[in-house]
Amino acid sequence: MAEVVLKNVGKVYSGDVRAVKDINLEIIDKQFCVLVGPSGCGKSTILRMIAGLEEITEGDIYIEGERVNDIPPKDRNIAMVFQSYALYPHMTVYENMSFVLRLKKYPKDEIDKRVRSAAKILGLDNLLSRRPKALSGGQRQRVAVGRAIVRNPKVFLFDEPLSNLDAKLRVQMRTELKKLHEKLQATMIYVTHDQVEAMTMGNKIAVLKEGILQQVADPLTLYYRPVNKFVAGFIGSPPMNFMDVKLTKKDDGIWIEKGTFKLKLLHSQEERLSGYPHPEIILGIRSEDIYDKLYTDLPSAQNVFKAMVEVVEPLGAEIYLHINTGKDLLVVKVDPKCQAKLGEELDAVVDMSKIHLFNIETEDAIL
Repeated sequence: MAEVVLKNVGKVYSGDVRAVKDINLEIIDKQFCVLVGPSGCGKSTILRMIAGLEEITEGDIYIEGERVNDIPPKDRNIAMVFQSYALYPHMTVYENMSFVLRLKKYPKDEIDKRVRSAAKILGLDNLLSRRPKALSGGQRQRVAVGRAIVRNPKVFLFDEPLSNLDAKLRVQMRTELKKLHEKLQATMIYVTHDQVEAMTMGNKIAVLKEGILQQVADPLTLYYRPVNKFVAGFIGSPPMNFMDVKLTKKDDGIWIEKGTFKLKLLHSQEERLSGYPHPEIILGIRSEDIYDKLYTDLPSAQNVFKAMVEVVEPLGAEIYLHINTGKDLLVVKVDPKCQAKLGEELDAVVDMSKIHLFNIETEDAIL
């Protein structure tokens, strides 16, 4: 079982700079786990500690049940694919992929078998005699992955391997890496700052902020049930809309208000918030949960507001509207049939069953 477990792992650099704090994470055998977060959040540091390239300041790391804190990288039986391809320019694809095996004095027949098997998986069969300068960016990245595959490691580590590729090629390589995981049935840990990569590739995602683990869950749980405002805003594209609002109790229920912006909570939501002590709160609404009143069947008696259209972004299958409520700017993803024009007033309807509410001080989710 190629299981990776981090227990209370921390990393402190000289000058008391804490890059990672008290990380507890369990990655089970054959899982594709993605570490995601903004630049400087500690995700690459965690990956490098698993690889043995960074010393662990606090806590323990276990691979296959063995504590590896003091085991050198070469003896951990892991393979790492970096952001830079790190290919030897004077070697052919075959030579690059076989280099580690040749260093370890593997028999020639075994080397050839492993290299050709990896090349077939990655679609590099016809490129084995080429040198890196004769390859595209995507092909070079596949060679770097192939160099890791031939080692038959316990764990694959990927440190932002697609960040040097153009947008179209990144989409293609995301698909290829996901297929590769299915074929190899290996444990993979993948680092990225791109939440789209995280959502589309990982079956477990760990979201980090400033060296602290925020939430670990599958993609849909992160999207629909974020534990705090940071996760809610980081996961999803476009990001969730946020507004600082007030809860107002009236005879007919509890209302969310900010100026002329007013929405009535559902009865089930009122029950959950009946004892909430603070009137100030953060409202979160995803762009796809706001509709043009003319193009929805949602009831709109108590969940409609008026806003001015400031930007229209037609994307073909959908349209993004940037609207101004008078107090806040919101992004709305509407049906392509929507006829909203720049400078016009829009009657916007909110799906109240999809809203999120966060504590204004702690930013933790309360609904």
